[in-house]
Amino acid sequence: MSPTIKATIERRILVNYRVDPDALAGILPEPFRPALVGDFAIAGICLIRLGGIRPAGLPALLGVTSENAAHRVAVEWDTADGPVSGVYVPRRDTSSRLSALLGGRVFPGWQHRARFHVEEADGSYRIQVSGHDGRVRMAVGAHRTATVMRGSVFASVEQASEFFRCAPVGYAATPTAGVFDGVALTAEGWGIEPLHLDEVRSSFFDSPDRFPAGTAVPDSAFLMGGLETCWRPLPALVAPRERVHASSHARQPILP
Repeated sequence: MSPTIKATIERRILVNYRVDPDALAGILPEPFRPALVGDFAIAGICLIRLGGIRPAGLPALLGVTSENAAHRVAVEWDTADGPVSGVYVPRRDTSSRLSALLGGRVFPGWQHRARFHVEEADGSYRIQVSGHDGRVRMAVGAHRTATVMRGSVFASVEQASEFFRCAPVGYAATPTAGVFDGVALTAEGWGIEPLHLDEVRSSFFDSPDRFPAGTAVPDSAFLMGGLETCWRPLPALVAPRERVHASSHARQPILP
């Protein structure tokens, strides 16, 4: 049984894109479908620094600190008890050799090694990520502000906070098609504040093969930090074999 992991979210930036649901649905694997806000699907980038990462039961002083990045998509899927909301993660990247070694083996969630360059000062943030395998690149520049970005699908910080708070379950891609590692996040306290995006680049969202012009547009960004968290492993989610086979020829992988 995989252990529950405890860590402190020292800084978490959520960068969101409003996405044409048809464009996103064409590349999401079964059994996931886009979760909508109004007429748009929501996908984005999570840039998170975790401190004191350790198995539950060990003191925080024995934990490690790492920078981490993930492309994420707000999704829904059907269960025997009805539809469920959560997050699909096609790929995670980390600065930690240990996380890359243990992820997907000892704890759910395969992770790739990446280089991170982080600048934080006076309420401004600039983070660059480059995967060691050369397949992922992203850069985000943002600063604190008082209101949600103009034109966002979220009318208020409160609406955005509720949307993200109510989707604590995430499933991530694995090397096996149709099998997804699961984890549930619980946090002591919850609060986000708005950021204004000064810059955002992503090898995922900027790819015209995945998203033709105008189908994935930067929408908003939010900041949180200082949260004590638990990351509890869930049983793997396995898509029905016939659905995996039927979709494998029509859908390209989101990220290797």
